[in-house]
Amino acid sequence: MKPRRILDYVFVTLKGMAMGAADVVPGVSGGTIAFISGIYEELITSINNIDFSLISILKKDGIKAVWNKVNGNFLLALFLGIFISVLSLAKFLSYLLENEPILLWSFFFGLVLASIFFVGKEITKWSLGTVVVFIIGAALAFFITQLPVSENTDSLPYLFMSGALAICAMILPGISGAFILVLLGSYKTILDAVHERDIKIILTVGLGAVFGLLSFARLLKWMFNHYKNITLALLTGFILGSLNKIWPWKKVLETKTFGDKTMVVDDMNVLPWAFEGDNRLMLAIVLAIIGFSLIFILEKAASKK
Repeated sequence: MKPRRILDYVFVTLKGMAMGAADVVPGVSGGTIAFISGIYEELITSINNIDFSLISILKKDGIKAVWNKVNGNFLLALFLGIFISVLSLAKFLSYLLENEPILLWSFFFGLVLASIFFVGKEITKWSLGTVVVFIIGAALAFFITQLPVSENTDSLPYLFMSGALAICAMILPGISGAFILVLLGSYKTILDAVHERDIKIILTVGLGAVFGLLSFARLLKWMFNHYKNITLALLTGFILGSLNKIWPWKKVLETKTFGDKTMVVDDMNVLPWAFEGDNRLMLAIVLAIIGFSLIFILEKAASKK
């Protein structure tokens, strides 16, 4: 890979902002954004390079060698974008999620739907094995979106596991880390801990996230190296199965209050004309088409580059 210019890192930061914004919306994965923006495998490889061998590299060759080994400039630019998004753009998306959910979900539905074609066409050879794995991935993601929400818990080992599972979901295309926390019953505890600055809980979840990220990245890297078509089929299935969660028109069956936020924990997909209230159908279709088209516009721009 040729050295990046400063402008290249600006684009990496923008991609990080898009990932951060997507991860805030329960049901949309930052991993999907990473894949369609062309940085997914580099992200997994860079995270995978963080291991105990860095200690010997540090002693032998210094900090610069360690920084280069982990692709530090790339990770810094990417996580800076995620951080900026969480502090700024994510608030705007949260507002839309609360006040214009149909329009927001329509845009993401179109975007994620196009992602299925985008990721699926990376599979160089379809076989019985890839088809079976694709179906399993779709069924698993659909099953996850149907799971009932667990009761809230503040057990530290459980919160450690929650952090590990949520971060794994965040880097998997199609599965939302925020939604996993809701399913596990950890969302309110973590939200309260952030508001109350409970260092013990924040540190526990953070350590779980680091553990999950480093270990899961190794598994993904190994799968890409040895079974790339199978892995891509699984990820494509995950994205397809997740469409159930982000269908724009829903009938709310149950809500729960987490801190100062009220979140839907059980709902049912309905057709636009069966939706209770203004279905915003025409504008929703336009936004879905924009989201769908955006993927192919980005792909065309990337191929020209």
